[in-house]
Amino acid sequence: MSDSSTQVVIIGGGPSGLLLSQLLHVRGINSVVLERKTKDYVLSRIRAGVLERGLLSLMREAGVSERMESEGLAHDGTLISYGDQMFRVDFKEHTGNSVMVYGQTEVTRDLYEAREKTGGKIEFNVEDVEIHNAKTDAPFVTHTQAGISHRINCDFVAGCDGFHGVSRKTIPQDLRKEYEKVYPFGWLGILSATPPVSHELIYANSERGFALCSMRNKNLSRYYIQCDLSDRPENWSDDAFWTELKRRLPADVAAKMVTGPSIEKSIAPLRSFVCEPMRWGRLFLCGDAAHIVPPTGAKGLNTAASDVNYLYNGLRKFYETGDTSGIDNYSAVALSRVWKAERFSWWFSSLMHRYPKQSDFDFKMQVAELEFLRSNQAAQQAMAENYVGLPY
Repeated sequence: MSDSSTQVVIIGGGPSGLLLSQLLHVRGINSVVLERKTKDYVLSRIRAGVLERGLLSLMREAGVSERMESEGLAHDGTLISYGDQMFRVDFKEHTGNSVMVYGQTEVTRDLYEAREKTGGKIEFNVEDVEIHNAKTDAPFVTHTQAGISHRINCDFVAGCDGFHGVSRKTIPQDLRKEYEKVYPFGWLGILSATPPVSHELIYANSERGFALCSMRNKNLSRYYIQCDLSDRPENWSDDAFWTELKRRLPADVAAKMVTGPSIEKSIAPLRSFVCEPMRWGRLFLCGDAAHIVPPTGAKGLNTAASDVNYLYNGLRKFYETGDTSGIDNYSAVALSRVWKAERFSWWFSSLMHRYPKQSDFDFKMQVAELEFLRSNQAAQQAMAENYVGLPY
């Protein structure tokens, strides 16, 4: 077995693990990233791309914002429709901040490039990852790679390995409390090489179900419609998708939509999930390893970034001054913000979707809530503050 040492082992080579590694590097803190798949596989995953103000600041601090600033699309607001009615929530007016539309794949690509330029250590195709002695001052991680066993001694372990990873399961089950809500529908999404129907996102509440008009750039659109959990992408031809999407949008929006062949088509289930605590000894959970939100509020990557912010600053204080308060309080501080993001995502999902067995009364309540949001500046400010990202 090969034996090596580092300061922080980061399990998971997605955007949260890479961002943490890059931020630590800027402060002179060494890390090793372990990724189960290949780099090409990680970069092939299609994910949301609405970046909160906090994540934008972290990208700048990490020194990886140049392409994001030049190619990303700044959004000062969003559009919400119900029936043929549509209104705009102005983020800039209510908060002084915007969000950035920049694909998660591009964020990940920029972070890989930065880590490679600086000689960052990233190991791909790792298997059999195990975390040992997390409750001691001398944790270590073992794994195999190409049939060879490896051990990495470290000070801390960051679990950025997603919902199905090993990190959360390392915390004894009797010490974990898990909260979950599974939504009774999914999102059927397509990616198409077509110009977006709007320069800002459109969230639609329709009698036929929810729809979302989004984009990756000026020539690449991402569209979604609410569907049954039992549905399959192969059940939907491109023509059937476009027809159904148009039915869920205001007529003037549907009339100007440019359609085309799908590049990618998939169905994503929706769930809310939180694991408490997010720290066990010297093991810290980040992102999907600890929590999941429905994609309605664009909080998945952004909530992972807030975890990275708290953990990075806690580790930075520890290594620079010996102050342990940041790592000691990590779980409580991170969870406080996580639950607020969960609340916003749950609220927005409940407002915009049609639920099985939804009564006429329930529908009237949705319409009343939408009309209140349309007419009330305080309600719009609350939504805008949550959408652009609560402060860290």
